[in-house]
Amino acid sequence: MRVVRGSAMLDRPPRRAVLTIGNFDGIHIGHRAILRTVTDRAHALDGEAVVYTFDPHPRKVLLGDAAPRLLTTTEQKLELLEAAQIELVVLEPFDLEFARTSPEQFVRECIDRRLAPREVYVGYDFHFGHDREGSMRTLTELGPRLGFAVTIVPEVTIEGRDVSSTRIRELLAAGAVEEAQLLLGRPHGVRGRVAYGDQRGRTLGFPTANLIPETEVLPCPGVYVGRVRLLDEPAAGRDGASRGTAFGAVTNVGRRPTFGPGEAVLAESHLLDFRGDLYGRRLEVSFEARLREEQRFAGPEPLREQITRDVIQARRWLDGC
Repeated sequence: MRVVRGSAMLDRPPRRAVLTIGNFDGIHIGHRAILRTVTDRAHALDGEAVVYTFDPHPRKVLLGDAAPRLLTTTEQKLELLEAAQIELVVLEPFDLEFARTSPEQFVRECIDRRLAPREVYVGYDFHFGHDREGSMRTLTELGPRLGFAVTIVPEVTIEGRDVSSTRIRELLAAGAVEEAQLLLGRPHGVRGRVAYGDQRGRTLGFPTANLIPETEVLPCPGVYVGRVRLLDEPAAGRDGASRGTAFGAVTNVGRRPTFGPGEAVLAESHLLDFRGDLYGRRLEVSFEARLREEQRFAGPEPLREQITRDVIQARRWLDGC
């Protein structure tokens, strides 16, 4: 998959492009329905399957700290697009100047002149251009005049409700990671680098990898079962599992109330059947089921006993997958 940082950097339009446009945060099953249509049509036309998206997310630029937290990093999004068999991704730099682009100028300059698509597929809630003034109607009117067909892909629903990034964030905020997985089509994954902690887990007999999250959305405080996948190779001269290796894991998200009031929400994972050093390495932690709420225990020994039960329950859950 090719990634181009801005449509102006293309030296020529892609071959018989079949295009979709959007932010695609989370690459959930609604997004995948659009991507599947794009790749199928590109194959039928012997063309290229193209995604046009923005970096940073427009709401980050326009709303600042008030913007919703993103479900995926740019790295995660690109990997998921490649897995969906997209051949070209245009990451359009988004800033306040670009935000002032009128809908018609955007379609004529960025889409038609630079990408020259044969067909364009967008979601049912698609808006674009200055103040989101451009709508599906704008695109469907301009497209045929410029020489490309426009198709609106119907919404995807589960149990009568539409699938959206907003709904997934709400589910994760409630700890409903299994329901979120239905909408995402995969477990929610949080990436980050392992940092040194206070090593309390090691003294309890359950060493943990303390994550500095890169992904913005953590599920609500609680104890979860899932997997940890290594994203890089061990440093030169150090032993360790290779990139891509995955381990079952029990992950605690919270403030560790047993050891006093903490302000920061931490994510720390105990990897099952792992022995080694993970400090400094990058991981992706998946959240597949919630075992329990975070609790305050009377001391280290009751906590150790509960973690023992958590690990047993996690193994049973993973064995049943």
